[in-house]
Amino acid sequence: MNLFCELCFSGSARNVISVSLSPPSFSLFSFHFSLPFLHHKSSLFYRRKVNCRFVKLFWNYLSYLNILSVFLFFFPGPHDTIVKLRSLYCLLSFHHCREGDWWLARSLTTGENGYIPSNYVAPSDSIQAEEWYFGKITRRDSERLLLSLENRRGTFLVRESETTKGAYCLSVLDYDNTKGLNVKHYKIRKLDSGGFYITSRTQFSTLQQLVNHYRKHADGLCHNLTDICPVLKPQTQGLAKDAWEIPRESLRLDLKLGQGCFGEVWMGTWNGTTRVAIKTLKPGTMSPEAFLQEAQVMKKLRHEKLVQLYAVVSEEPIYIVTEYMGQGSLLDFLKGDMGRMLRLPQLVDMASQIASGMAYVERMNYVHRDLRAANILVGDNLVCKVADFGLARLIEDNEYTARQGAKFPIKWTAPEAALYGRFTIKSDVWSFGILLTELATKGRVPYPGMVNREVLDQVERGYRMPCPADCPESLHDLMLTCWRKEPEERPTFEYLQGFLEDYFTSTEPQYQPGENL
Repeated sequence: MNLFCELCFSGSARNVISVSLSPPSFSLFSFHFSLPFLHHKSSLFYRRKVNCRFVKLFWNYLSYLNILSVFLFFFPGPHDTIVKLRSLYCLLSFHHCREGDWWLARSLTTGENGYIPSNYVAPSDSIQAEEWYFGKITRRDSERLLLSLENRRGTFLVRESETTKGAYCLSVLDYDNTKGLNVKHYKIRKLDSGGFYITSRTQFSTLQQLVNHYRKHADGLCHNLTDICPVLKPQTQGLAKDAWEIPRESLRLDLKLGQGCFGEVWMGTWNGTTRVAIKTLKPGTMSPEAFLQEAQVMKKLRHEKLVQLYAVVSEEPIYIVTEYMGQGSLLDFLKGDMGRMLRLPQLVDMASQIASGMAYVERMNYVHRDLRAANILVGDNLVCKVADFGLARLIEDNEYTARQGAKFPIKWTAPEAALYGRFTIKSDVWSFGILLTELATKGRVPYPGMVNREVLDQVERGYRMPCPADCPESLHDLMLTCWRKEPEERPTFEYLQGFLEDYFTSTEPQYQPGENL
């Protein structure tokens, strides 16, 4: 077949290159683009011999510009969003179309144009395109993923080293009769010549060769590599490009998940394709104008331990659309069958995740105002994310704003906030200490047997909750630091995160499971 080539470099400034290929033969190739260093215009027919040479040269040029990418995850996109599985190629556009969270692309399989979430894409010839490469995740996160119940011995992943720039780490799930399931970490070092090795006697040109070798032979590792660790999909930044204030008709309420004083929470679907969570607020709960202003700030808060705000319906009744977390609220999870089986290591890990999200809120100079287990959501692999940050400030209900009514969470609120309305990140730290008791007691209401007014009076007199049953004194001591009377004497969330992440190496290395924890 012939190849038709049309080069258009007239004075019009073009920002997009769109290329359509017909793999595997590439017999038909058409493109239409403009670049500043090319100045001629032509319409040419080439025979197949020239065609192949031309396609090869142009393909190399595209690779040089790094615009050929592989789609890493399934994304159920709307009408203007490309939907493709891992290993299907997308050719990304130039300039402004490759900026931000959504990139314009054309599928090389279907020729379909649309926007794709940028964090679902990697260059096709890069290490990021490998299923076993998890990039910049922490040692603790790798252990959390590998220790998931469905994984077998030898399940593995490769990640960036936290301690050595340019190095990598191989994390492998192991088992022995003493420790049970545990994770071994092997540093992958880089040679000056560009190769890689775990032990200097066995060296490899690429990481791919290293992984393939250890899949066949343990060769000094705890076990040969078996399965690739299942990956959690990254959250997209929004539902689609420019989808922020969305029409109510684009949402379908599928299953009611819960109900509170100010509204309901639903599992729903956006645009007939995308699973979301929808919080519906009762009319009069808050001013739509104030909510929209606050939501503009909230959507800029992006962290892996914060529930991603996707979109809003700003007319009453207000709808808040967020990522869907399959296990629901932490409070309900703790009271359920799975929650009752949790032991201290899992509970401390969940607390460290919450502290991580709040440490980000702290760095952003933001305040949550309503931190408690009911406002933490749980996903797969015991992933915890902070939800509903900032909304408490907007509630206009008189019984809530009086700060002593039945609707106000007195038992979680720092005394200076409950009595004088002084909400700061340090009052959030107080609330985090109360949340720790919810974890340790599997969802028990704080200050059992006390009513709100009594709690305020007793706390002002210096009363603090005693250590929960089976809870280590060291963890109760951490709670007490969160409940110090003077806000400035309470720890930072950064400190709390570090303390909890290192808890079983620095504080409780001799931990033995108890009846409940």
